[in-house]
Amino acid sequence: MADTLAVRNRPRITWRSVLLHAVIVAGAIVMFFPFLWTIITSITPGAGLTLTPSLWPSDPSLEAYQRLFAERPFLRTIANSLGLAIVTTLVQLFTSATAAYAFSRLPFRGRGVVFAIYLATMMIPLQVLIVPLFVELRTFGLVNTYLGALLPTFASAFGIFLLRQAVNQVPRELDEAATLDGAGHFRIFAFIILPNIRPALATLSVFAFMGSWNSFLWPLVILRKPELQTLPVALAGLQGQYTTAWDIVMAGSVVSILPMLALYLFAQRYVVQGVASSGIK
Repeated sequence: MADTLAVRNRPRITWRSVLLHAVIVAGAIVMFFPFLWTIITSITPGAGLTLTPSLWPSDPSLEAYQRLFAERPFLRTIANSLGLAIVTTLVQLFTSATAAYAFSRLPFRGRGVVFAIYLATMMIPLQVLIVPLFVELRTFGLVNTYLGALLPTFASAFGIFLLRQAVNQVPRELDEAATLDGAGHFRIFAFIILPNIRPALATLSVFAFMGSWNSFLWPLVILRKPELQTLPVALAGLQGQYTTAWDIVMAGSVVSILPMLALYLFAQRYVVQGVASSGIK
């Protein structure tokens, strides 16, 4: 009897499911191939970019990685990117969470209009703001400083929108019960709202860290000293005008990819929950 029930409950394999899984596997292979090519090129001394890439390195070696860290201050570059990304992520979490609570829970005149105007800033590309931002920060003497690189990233319209959607999903009855117990806005925010929007906070953490880690244009403009460069800027500097050591370039690319890959694998479950709970598709 138990064997019969097990057979009945076993999922049926259909041609549709087989085809779907085959398409998913093929898509995964296609997306993974550039990363595999990058790794192979990085461990192939003197490798170049060809139209028929090899899937197996000839005479594999870690010489490119050794030259990358020996000939250039790459550890300092990694520390610069890591420090800027961590500070940006923490500050964005604070500013976005507090602003999201205000837009969701604090009634004030013009709240919807202010929120709509703030969201409209997402449509303004960074290229339009780069000149006035640079002039403003140069006036305050913040060129070639970490603070100058950080200030424009402290607030995120997308982060406020993401967390506001998550806060809206928290039942207001919890706020009312806490208010009856004598809790104020600070305690409600810290002990009720934040624990219930942890998936959205993890999602914003990944997006903020990724945005800062991969940022190229603003660090290129504001951080001109070589010792202050971030990873994307340093990687662009590895390409020569006439010749390029592609094995070293790919080694730098692998080094820049690994932290983001580890962060996403760690927070993947929370990212899926955060996107699903906030209604973003």
